[in-house]
Amino acid sequence: MQTYLKDPEAVLDYGFDWSDWLADGETISTSSWTVENGITKDSDSKTTTVTTIWLSGGSAGTTYTLTNHIVSSAGREDDRSFAVQVQDR
Repeated sequence: MQTYLKDPEAVLDYGFDWSDWLADGETISTSSWTVENGITKDSDSKTTTVTTIWLSGGSAGTTYTLTNHIVSSAGREDDRSFAVQVQDR
């Protein structure tokens, strides 16, 4: 699982490119995010192949796990997760 560093004051975007997982002609129909308490999801978006989440806040010294769940146009579902380690930078 990928880990990213983030300052508590930073507002940054993170996400996944699902194009290698999707079959030819298949697209992302829905995308949802699970975010641990303590870090703030400001917004999220998707294209036909990429999902994005904007995060702010978090407590220095804490690592948060975020999970993206998608459903494809073919009805397939999958999850991808990453960690955000918050540190004063």
